[in-house]
Amino acid sequence: MHAQKNSVAMNVADVDVDLYPFLVRYRDGRVERFLRSPFVAASDNPSANRGVATRDVIVDPGTGVSARLFLPSRAAAAAAAMSRRRLPVVVYIHGGSFCTESAFCRTYHRYATSLSASAGALVVSAEYRLAPEHPIPMAYDDAWSALQWVASLADDPWLADYADPGRTFLAGDSAGGNIAYRTAVRASNSGIGIEGLIMVQPYFWGPDRLPSEAVWDGAAVLPPCGVDRLWPFVTAGQAVNDDARINPPDEEMRSLSCRRVLVAVAEKDTLRERGLRLFSGIRDGGGEVTLVDSEGEDHGFHLYSPLRATSRKLMESIVDFINRPEPLVLGVPTRPFKDPFGYGMDMKQKCTMAMAYGPTSASSKTGRGNASKANYGVFARPAARSDQVYNKLGRPSAVPLLPRTHVIKNF
Repeated sequence: MHAQKNSVAMNVADVDVDLYPFLVRYRDGRVERFLRSPFVAASDNPSANRGVATRDVIVDPGTGVSARLFLPSRAAAAAAAMSRRRLPVVVYIHGGSFCTESAFCRTYHRYATSLSASAGALVVSAEYRLAPEHPIPMAYDDAWSALQWVASLADDPWLADYADPGRTFLAGDSAGGNIAYRTAVRASNSGIGIEGLIMVQPYFWGPDRLPSEAVWDGAAVLPPCGVDRLWPFVTAGQAVNDDARINPPDEEMRSLSCRRVLVAVAEKDTLRERGLRLFSGIRDGGGEVTLVDSEGEDHGFHLYSPLRATSRKLMESIVDFINRPEPLVLGVPTRPFKDPFGYGMDMKQKCTMAMAYGPTSASSKTGRGNASKANYGVFARPAARSDQVYNKLGRPSAVPLLPRTHVIKNF
């Protein structure tokens, strides 16, 4: 976290609320924010911003809510040449504990630029109003206004010319992940179609500490005691940590109507267990859900160390999620298949034998080593138990195996 306390010594007696590294509120009402980065102006010249043109728009004239649009020039040119191929739209909601940062700051301008360029997507980065001056639920309402603006294909040339409304994604990190989730719930109840939901180290909490939250080692970015105080502060004392908006019930998680969901967690993040609980709850609803687990990392690592290998891998996973092609659905034959000579049954028996008697050594579990000739080209591995899945490296994971579930271990 890039946050430093003011060099001028503060009088502790003057402090009303201390939420460092985010902000401090003084007894006279002044708010001093520490976690912030410089403002970056938009530019319609893509050569000055990694091939991505940017501009700012007013989303809701009544509230003044705005957004920054990111258009990848190469992808836009390809879409124009193909005429019928349009770009996915990502409504991105920045983090910052509901009370700091901005869509126009350097940190999130750079991240949205990278996301737009890497995914070939039109990114709409929402600038919502911050607590405590504008307490929750104003941030939720502002994000909802941004999604409605996109869904209506407002009178905006970039949306009109390049956006594919059938591939609309909601995304956010930390508090922005929470806002993205709540916006997806609202969309589910309002009939607005969402292709996918992306939540990176999302902020969720509860009235009781989970095992990993019970003790703080002093090294994690987010101390549990600070997270305890955050929600009552950003809601102006109108809610506590049993609020369903940060502690969603199982039935709500299972009822999300977006087709696909990605949840990213980090090993050292205080919010990790909450993210895993969210992943499990959405998965139990039967949808397609992807978990990206970054080992050895803490909260917000992808923003402040974007060139790190784990940051690059996380971005690759998000890009793959956005651009994943539609599954191929083959037609059902009108007449039943007939096998008068038994070729199909003979092959079925051989495949069954290969799976039953193929090599079961450690090398075969990872897909390495020499396979037995009895395999007939079929990869052999012991059937996963109901409490295991194998990640991309072939190692077992503790997440239960269910259909349409992807688990990516990010080393």
